[in-house]
Amino acid sequence: MGRRGRKRRRQPPPPALSTHTGGPAGRAPGCRSVSVVFPGPVTQQGCCHFACELLKHVLYQRHQLPLPYEQLAYFCRRALPRQPPRAPWLATHLRSSRKCQQLLMDLEGVFWHLEAIFNLTLVPRVLILVGGNAMSPKELYEINLEGISVGNAEESLQTPSCVRKLFHSLFLADVFSELQAVPVMGTIVMVQGHRDCGIDWFRPKLNYKVPTRGRKLTVNLSCGGNSSTNSSFQQGVTSVWDNYIWFQAPVTVKGFHE
Repeated sequence: MGRRGRKRRRQPPPPALSTHTGGPAGRAPGCRSVSVVFPGPVTQQGCCHFACELLKHVLYQRHQLPLPYEQLAYFCRRALPRQPPRAPWLATHLRSSRKCQQLLMDLEGVFWHLEAIFNLTLVPRVLILVGGNAMSPKELYEINLEGISVGNAEESLQTPSCVRKLFHSLFLADVFSELQAVPVMGTIVMVQGHRDCGIDWFRPKLNYKVPTRGRKLTVNLSCGGNSSTNSSFQQGVTSVWDNYIWFQAPVTVKGFHE
């Protein structure tokens, strides 16, 4: 017998990652973007700082860190109890502390080597892949730096003010509030750079293609203002675009819950 008098309720669409709907037509559902225009050039070190801060932010907002990174680092770096774990609560505390220490060590390694690769090559894009694997992540966060104009320290904007503008834009776009909590997962970092940049920690992935499935947030960073110069990637770099490949961090950052 059929169900009498009952209409099938239409399921609501999956929540968007951002309220900004700009971007090319034909994108898969769940793909959104946020654009941030800085009023002048930035340094290469500033670009690295943007990537590191966004990685910290994504990990916390997607429930892979129990606290914001700086707070977690402060609490986890306190000295562990020196007596053996005789009580159950102490053994649990030690296990959690070891997980926290491992996560911090992995993240610090990623930050350090991100700084190294940014010093060796222009970096047009960075990927933060949460869950799944590099080919099929559950969530993908792309940092697009192709519109950035890189300058020296004297002519460039102050990095802290740019970071504030970046996170203010993310706050206004409300990119995380509607997403549901997720379990502990692994996070992979991919960086695009020149194939001959000389980095020996990141692993080259010559045939890697950016995944097109799953939720995706693209953060487009660019420079405007009174500068008449084009982005660094438009100044002769596009002629050798074929020499830019993806590099994968050799560690998977494992999420941590208390």
